[in-house]
Amino acid sequence: AAMVQKYQSPVRVYKHPFELIMAAYERRFPTCPLIPMFVASDTVNEYKSEDEAIHVIERRCKLDIDAPRLLKKIAGVDYVYFVQKNSLNKRERTLHIEAYNETFSNRVIINEHCCYTVHPDNEDWTCFEQSASLDIKSFFGFESTVEKIAMKQYTSNIKKGKEIIEYYLKQLEEEGITFVPRWTPPVACKLESSTSHTRRPVSPAINIPDSATKEGLNNKEILNTSSSPSEPTAGTPDDKLDADYIKRYLGDLTPMQESCLIRLRQWLQETHKGKIPKDEHILRFLRARDFNIDKAREILCQSLTWRKQHQVDYILDTWNPPQVLQDYYAGGWHHHDKDGRPLYVLRLGQMDTKGLVRALGEEALLRYVLSINEEGLRRCEENTKVFGRPISSWTCLVDLEGLNMRHLWRPGVKALLRIIEVVEANYPETLGRLLILRAPRVFPVLWTLVSPFIDDNTRKKFLIYAGNDYQGPGGLLDYIDKEIIPDFLGGECMCEVPEGGLVPKSLYRTAEELENEDIKLWTETIYQSASVFKGAPHEVLIQIVDASSVITWDFDVCKGDIVFNIFHSKRAPQPPKKESLGAHSITSPGGNNVQLIDKVWQLGRDYSMVESPLICKEGESVQGSHVTRWPGFYILQWKFHSMPACATTNLPRVDDVLASLQVSSHKCKVMYYTEVIGSEDFRGSMTSLESSHSGFSQLSAATTSSSQSHSSSMISR
Repeated sequence: AAMVQKYQSPVRVYKHPFELIMAAYERRFPTCPLIPMFVASDTVNEYKSEDEAIHVIERRCKLDIDAPRLLKKIAGVDYVYFVQKNSLNKRERTLHIEAYNETFSNRVIINEHCCYTVHPDNEDWTCFEQSASLDIKSFFGFESTVEKIAMKQYTSNIKKGKEIIEYYLKQLEEEGITFVPRWTPPVACKLESSTSHTRRPVSPAINIPDSATKEGLNNKEILNTSSSPSEPTAGTPDDKLDADYIKRYLGDLTPMQESCLIRLRQWLQETHKGKIPKDEHILRFLRARDFNIDKAREILCQSLTWRKQHQVDYILDTWNPPQVLQDYYAGGWHHHDKDGRPLYVLRLGQMDTKGLVRALGEEALLRYVLSINEEGLRRCEENTKVFGRPISSWTCLVDLEGLNMRHLWRPGVKALLRIIEVVEANYPETLGRLLILRAPRVFPVLWTLVSPFIDDNTRKKFLIYAGNDYQGPGGLLDYIDKEIIPDFLGGECMCEVPEGGLVPKSLYRTAEELENEDIKLWTETIYQSASVFKGAPHEVLIQIVDASSVITWDFDVCKGDIVFNIFHSKRAPQPPKKESLGAHSITSPGGNNVQLIDKVWQLGRDYSMVESPLICKEGESVQGSHVTRWPGFYILQWKFHSMPACATTNLPRVDDVLASLQVSSHKCKVMYYTEVIGSEDFRGSMTSLESSHSGFSQLSAATTSSSQSHSSSMISR
């Protein structure tokens, strides 16, 4: 079994000009005292261009790998040889390094690429990046040992790379060398360039990177730095992560952990259409899966889909918790713990969980807990800025004083478990510590019910104190400053958290009322939900007055597969018939289904198709835009996508027959949002759109010309 390991470094920024860094780098050869395993190197090949701007040098390097003697004996080698090809371009100010192994090249394939380039925003700084891959095809049955040795050697060398450059920079400085002039074309060229135009590009080349960077045209294609000027990463090319930023905002990561973060983030940028989560949040998912990139990607993608379907990004701005929650939910944020983590205080024992579930329903309660978690993420970010170090989790203090059998009410426990499950899946690694105080005698019962649902990593962070133990040694004072211990725990700090208490029975609602309330919760967002049935598409009318407007759409296919169409008609369709639903309306609470296109209308005569149909599968998110060519009426249509029967025979396939037996398979569900923008505002409003909606950031590319119909629809799974 072949094992491929990949590595991608963050960007390392040296605050020195490229030429000086090159002078330091050259001193590593032929040998370097800081790399004991680098025993020798010989130049095998060398090429210099006439004007000396290009210098390519190929070396054969001899390494004494630190491996067990036995392994060296089995392999029959003492040294490992690598070929390293360095291509220096003094005009462009770049050095590209390609290295691969010569020894065992049929068993193990190691490739490394490094580059030194000029920092895009400061031509007196230098960026360094490296990537590598290790593919072990076979190694006398010692594949995993070799992999471990190789990874260990490699990561320790990565750490050394920076020290080595700094060591030689210092050496240069001690010799009085602090400046190395840039390459300039030979004098002969300059004379020629004034008479003939053949060599024209040579002399102004020094300025090109500078002006090109400003226009986003240089070879790095810096297109996305402009979209996030406030981000501290904006100084890094290609919106890549740099090493200093990682240390300051994300913490001390090993090289392989950095590599996982960079690769997962890159994958998201390339494939995920929508809001890309913040780096610290991506990192939480990696930590939750011990930096297994595939497992982390899977849970992160599920969470992103969930966030979008439940509009979680907008919870803090758009959702106001019902008054019952504000009065009876005994929890709230309260300063921070000794590590600078935001502190959340929950007086669970004082809280009437049964009353809250009966008065609010599970959804509103879950919603509230989600808004608390969103606020927690926001506070972590804020504290990271305030305390000058990465803070990625919060501390929760749960006071159980008053806990009794009422808290063991089954539906309440069930609601609690579901909330824990949702939080575990979507906010991994956010709980830094959980302090449980004044645990009563019934607590172990509750704990046995709940603990199987809690992740092992999370469980390790629980500290449980019975009675007044929290006041003794190893108690609360070890974790929270004396000044902020809440009054109800015998401290001096006024704590604003509501006292809880029993929810009056007059506020209880029937199961039916709660169910309608729950449906409303998910539909009262900027997205509308619609049901699509076989033979009954859902259609939305958009009237366009100004010919060159832009219709934008953003929808999620929650259930079933659909075909999305957009039509244009000069005359207004008849007002929609709601009655035509007949039997369907009973089965679809909150299911909105409207037909506008008259049965007698003919395509091509009464209305025309302005985009080719788009097939969208269950679970996909689609964003797109259409630049309108004519005024009139546009109809967006979501139609049931029926699977074609087997092509060779006209007999239906077994799957189709089974599918047709399930009534639900005839119903699809879509959540959609549409907006019309004047074409002159379209490009300009990109930024405002981007901040408020997931998918539209990709659209600016689609609006190059408004004279012809033009569309882009993006799909992400």
